[in-house]
Amino acid sequence: MNRYPTILTIAGSDSGGGAGIQADLKTIGSLGGNGLSAITALTAQNTVEVRSVLAVPADFLKEQLLAVLEDIQVDAIKIGMIGTVENAWVIADIIAQFKPGFVVVDPVLASSSGTRLATAEMINVFWEKLFPLADLVTPNIDEAKLLLGREINSLESMQEAASEMIAKGCRAVLLKGGHLVSEQLFDVLAQKGQEVLVFESAFIPSPNLHGTGCTLSSAIATFKAVGNSLPEAIIFAKEYISAAIAAGKDAKTGTGNGPLNHFFDPVPMRVLD
Repeated sequence: MNRYPTILTIAGSDSGGGAGIQADLKTIGSLGGNGLSAITALTAQNTVEVRSVLAVPADFLKEQLLAVLEDIQVDAIKIGMIGTVENAWVIADIIAQFKPGFVVVDPVLASSSGTRLATAEMINVFWEKLFPLADLVTPNIDEAKLLLGREINSLESMQEAASEMIAKGCRAVLLKGGHLVSEQLFDVLAQKGQEVLVFESAFIPSPNLHGTGCTLSSAIATFKAVGNSLPEAIIFAKEYISAAIAAGKDAKTGTGNGPLNHFFDPVPMRVLD
């Protein structure tokens, strides 16, 4: 029987609509996937700031996850903002129980406005509980600095950092280099037992970059859900996000960092055989 490629996002809600669950579902839908969600935290935020965060109780997060996974076949899971250490334990237990085909962890440790969203204890839980279950981890440079406790300020140091994360137990790491702003941007993919790959893209000046990390990881999950290899999914996701940035760079949303144009060229819902 035919069915839709289905992607579950486990993340926080962004009341401003630019990142988190909202960006994930926009991305999944625009790429022809069927998006499901389990919310880990509520945030009061806009284009300028995160004013407040209210974590969802771990018991209720578990109820959300079980309600979805006991009923619907999920092809890929994207994990973003966790909220609490207790939530991380629940997520890890559920993933170990249901064993989805692909899991990407986007370790949200700080908001794009600079608000830190993870404690030292949370960082340890990422290493001990979530990264060992992930098929791909997608930190940006600032997040990788926090995870590794080291400076990362060049392409060479990005390659070294991604390889170090593999040595510490990750299966695959896409270290995103967008925070090293230059005419050309580099992302580094390290995979266990394989040569490090470097992806290059042009820098697109834009005041609307809120939710780029959420969008990229959700796009990778969606492209994996429809049968692409990991390198292919990353290439297609990067092409999508570059086009979404370019399509939204002249729009005005709020007074700060606005969202991408996720629906610049939406794909009808795909159907798997």
